[in-house]
Amino acid sequence: MELGGHIQRLRAERGLTLQDLAETAQVSVSMLSSVERGQKAPTIVTLARIAQGLTVPLAELVTAADDTRIIVRRAADQDVADEPGGWRRTVLSPVVPGVNFELIRTTLPAGCDAGRFPAYAAGSHEYVAVEAGRLRLTIRDQPLELNTGDSVYFAADTVHDYANTTSSPCTYYVAALIMRPRTASRRAVRPAEPPVS
Repeated sequence: MELGGHIQRLRAERGLTLQDLAETAQVSVSMLSSVERGQKAPTIVTLARIAQGLTVPLAELVTAADDTRIIVRRAADQDVADEPGGWRRTVLSPVVPGVNFELIRTTLPAGCDAGRFPAYAAGSHEYVAVEAGRLRLTIRDQPLELNTGDSVYFAADTVHDYANTTSSPCTYYVAALIMRPRTASRRAVRPAEPPVS
C-alpha cells in the first residue's frame, strides 16, 4: 500500500526501527508493522500519532510521496559561503521538502582549520570523500588522515573537526543525512597546526 510504504520510507530516513517509532508514537509494533505492509487501515488517531512520532505534519504523512519529481539546481543557484579563515563551502544538493540530505563541497586553503562541528541527532550519518589534497578529520578526538581519493563514513551524532594541516589546498565532499538541526552552533575557526611540507 502506498501509505504504508511512505511511512516506512520516512521511518528509514530517520534511522528509526519499528520499535523506536512504536514507542515514540505510542502505537503497538504489530499495528505499525501491519500499517507499513498495508495489512491494516489505520484510524485518523493512529495516523496522527505516527505523524507525531515521525515529526512530520499529518498532511505530509497521508500525501503520497512523489517519487517521480526531478529537481535541478543550477550552478548559479547553489549556496556558496566564504567562511572566516578563507575556506569555501558550496551546498550542491537541491532542497527537497521532507528529505534531510545535504551534499556539500568544501575547499580548505593551506593550513586552514574549519573548526569543530557539534553532533547531529542520533541516526544522522556523514560520508566524506577527498577530491584533492589531504584532510584531517577528527571524530571524537580521534584524528584520521585522508588523502586524495580516500573516503570515510561515520555516525554524525558526535562532534567532529575538519582541518587541512598541509601547505596545499584540500577539496572534499560531505554527503550528510541529517535527522534534525544541530543543537549548537559551530565554533569559530581556529588556526591550524603549521603546514607540513
